[in-house]
Amino acid sequence: MQFVDEATIEVAGGHGGAGIVSFRREAHVPLGGPDGGDGGHGGDVIVEATSRVTTLLDHRYRRFYRAEAGKRGGAAKRTGRRGEDVVIPVPLGTLVTDVASGELLADLVSEGQRLVVASGGRGGQGNVHFATSTRQSPRHSQDGLPGEERTLALSLKLVADVGLIGLPNAGKSTFIRAITNSHARVGSYPFTTLVPNLGVYRMGDHDVVVADIPGLVEGAHEGQGLGDRFLKHVERTRVLIHLLSLSVDGMDPLAAYDVVNGELAEWSAELASRPQIVLLNKIDLLDDRDELALWREEFSARGLHVMVASGLTGENVHEVMARAVTLVADSRGDEEPETEEASGKWSPI
Repeated sequence: MQFVDEATIEVAGGHGGAGIVSFRREAHVPLGGPDGGDGGHGGDVIVEATSRVTTLLDHRYRRFYRAEAGKRGGAAKRTGRRGEDVVIPVPLGTLVTDVASGELLADLVSEGQRLVVASGGRGGQGNVHFATSTRQSPRHSQDGLPGEERTLALSLKLVADVGLIGLPNAGKSTFIRAITNSHARVGSYPFTTLVPNLGVYRMGDHDVVVADIPGLVEGAHEGQGLGDRFLKHVERTRVLIHLLSLSVDGMDPLAAYDVVNGELAEWSAELASRPQIVLLNKIDLLDDRDELALWREEFSARGLHVMVASGLTGENVHEVMARAVTLVADSRGDEEPETEEASGKWSPI
């Protein structure tokens, strides 16, 4: 399925039903009074967050949503039926903004969270409401009012506990495949992953949502390499795993660390201070494992502890995830997870 994280839609509440002009007509009641009923209210347009959808793709093809109009009133003071609501499902993490005013209407992050974005029009009154002591047979009623109309911008920010970050070709997709049953595309060239992937990693009773964020490049906060589109998906994560490639044709790990963290800082100071696991990846490519001690010293000189792993062989990947689960539990205020055999479950977007 194509991943779409931005869409613009138009919404309109249902038109209110008209009230009617009617008079009571029964046997032996020759001068029955007015009994015209009110029209029903128009339906509302509602946006609802749900885990059943993971992309805004549908809203690229369907741009207009209108709720059902209310029905006309009836005789004997019967009120017309209310129009049916239209419920628009959106992924968890969707921001809803009014295009005309620029106002952020809601940030929908919880399952079932709803927002009425276009209210239906009020139904018109029937002639029963217009009877007075001097006008006992009113022959007019009200039309229903139009529903609210507006244009909305939908923008998705993934909701995840752990975000995998790094330069393109740092090995994030291979790492994902090592911890889950993901079928994420991998390759020895930059930008293999062009859209975020989202999945669940389970360790004992603890589940964490993991997001594989496409590679960030220098200038990402200004839009280089679609970086501004990718960085917003890191904002909600609790913990970051920063993958640094040890490939001989890759950037020096310290320099790569500085590039990515510099982009995080430019995007958001709060994001740059997020708990981060620094991971030297692709250790299977090293001819001499003693080189790892040298890199540990380099990072230690900056006050940074590093972990090492190989996404290709699976070496140490579950130890890395155990550390991530612990950090997530700390941020949630959960009990510390017990270290035990872990398994991954993955639902690619």
